[in-house]
Formats: sequence, C-alpha cells, structure tokens
Amino acid sequence: MKILITVISLVALVGCASIISTNQKPITIRSTPDEAKIFVWDGHGVEVFRGNTPTTVTLKTGGAYFHGDEYVILFTKEGFENQNVTIKSEINPWYLGNIIFGGLIGMLIVDPLTGNMWTLSPLDINQTLIQKSSTADKISLTILSLEDVPKDLRHKMVKIK
Repeated sequence: MKILITVISLVALVGCASIISTNQKPITIRSTPDEAKIFVWDGHGVEVFRGNTPTTVTLKTGGAYFHGDEYVILFTKEGFENQNVTIKSEINPWYLGNIIFGGLIGMLIVDPLTGNMWTLSPLDINQTLIQKSSTADKISLTILSLEDVPKDLRHKMVKIK
C-alpha cells in the first residue's frame, strides 16, 4: 500500500510535458545557397547564436513562467537580400495531458516553470535567399531634344561641355 501511495504521489508531482519532452528543441537551419551567415536573437533581443548555414541550433522553449520564447533569425549573404524568419512558441500537446494525468500541479507549476508546456515552430527552416538586383538595372538614360523639355523646367538644365 505504501508503494502505491508513493507512486501516486510522484505522478501527481510531475507534469506530462515534463515527462515526455524537454524545454530545449533542436532547430535545423539551412539556406539556398549554403554558407549564409545567421544571427539568432531571443524575444528579449539577446543574441543567442551566430554562425553559418547549414547548422542545428538548440533553443529554449520557455521564456518565463507561462510565457514561451520567440526567436528571430537573420540570414545575410553577400549579393543577397537580408531576410528574417521568426520561430514562435506553441502549446506543447503533451501539456494538455495534465488534465488527466498531471493534475493542477503539473498544469500550473511544473510544466510552466520548466518551460516544457511550450514547443517551437518551425523546427526545420530552409530559407531561399533572394539575389539582389544590380543597381545598373535601375539607372536609365533618356535623351530629349530641347523642344521636348517644358519651358518651366529648362532653368534646371545643366550644360555639358
């Protein structure tokens, strides 16, 4: 009987999400093309990782009691536009198991304190980088005869020798 009471007490003192999952998730980060520099910031603006693609980064799921963390990844590469990807927290489906197994202690204390009530999404990122357009494409030259220039704009003209 003492063993049964001990087992029931232990089950009541844990949270379902804390039993099944962890408060850190590996995030696979790739880019096309490879070797883009990446910077990862948490929801408080603190840089938590810096490196190159492809890589795997382990990030915490919980930011504070009852608050999941959010991350921003900046992709940079010479000749390509900078791009951001956001990783968001979502309720871990195992957290809902506290309704049946973990009880109020698991639901209100254990899983929220450990951060295990949260998971991150997406866990696999493959960012396609967009090549910068050259500035030569944006420059144009239009030749007009003097008669085509409106008289009220002629005073702005500059004579070229």
